[in-house]
Amino acid sequence: MNELSVIARVRTDFPSKFGLPRQSGLVPGLEGLVVFEKAFRNPDALRGIEGYSHLWLLWGFSQAFASGAGNGAWSPTVRPPRLGGNTRVGVFATRSPNRPNPIGLSAVRLLGVENDPKLGATLRISGIDMADNTPVYDIKPYLPLSDCIPDALGGFSDAVKNDSLQVVIDEALLEKIPENRRGALRSLLAADPRPAYLVDGGREYGFPWAGYEISFCVSDGTLTVTGIEKRNEFRQETG
Repeated sequence: MNELSVIARVRTDFPSKFGLPRQSGLVPGLEGLVVFEKAFRNPDALRGIEGYSHLWLLWGFSQAFASGAGNGAWSPTVRPPRLGGNTRVGVFATRSPNRPNPIGLSAVRLLGVENDPKLGATLRISGIDMADNTPVYDIKPYLPLSDCIPDALGGFSDAVKNDSLQVVIDEALLEKIPENRRGALRSLLAADPRPAYLVDGGREYGFPWAGYEISFCVSDGTLTVTGIEKRNEFRQETG
């Protein structure tokens, strides 16, 4: 049996997993770049990909501590954040990163193929839910004919799918963010980036994004941004 190879890495604005959307597609404005490893930078491998609007990415939870099934340490139940982190359900009934094999699955929009003189052909995607430098194991086209199931049930996720926060950002703070990124930031915050097990109305939270440190607090369904500061140490390098 062949071992899995990392074929590419996704470059995103999230140096850590805090603040990431819980699923792909929840924040359509969040973009990423799929950069192929040198051994897989053959343009022929992408021939015809422009005909698809969406792709499936199979990737690795590189910032999660997943237990391997082979050492007997895996847990059959997990605590999903969307259930407050207190209710246990079966691991295979969730998309928790804490699973026997640390493999993630995301449906993303393909914005286009970009040719870089150093990196070769790359894929510009949106609707990401991955931290920067996430390893990708495979890419497959999303097929509406077979992949779209309109009457599918969403389990416990259906009960919270419409949950969102009202976002308040002072104009002086918002001006620190490039105009073309402001919509994505608002959508990201409205989706409530707090870990469910740390929800505390009197607490200030913060996470790094796009080279900035975003600070906020939440009260009665309203998220108020309290600070936006530039992070000089942030680097999004590829190669």
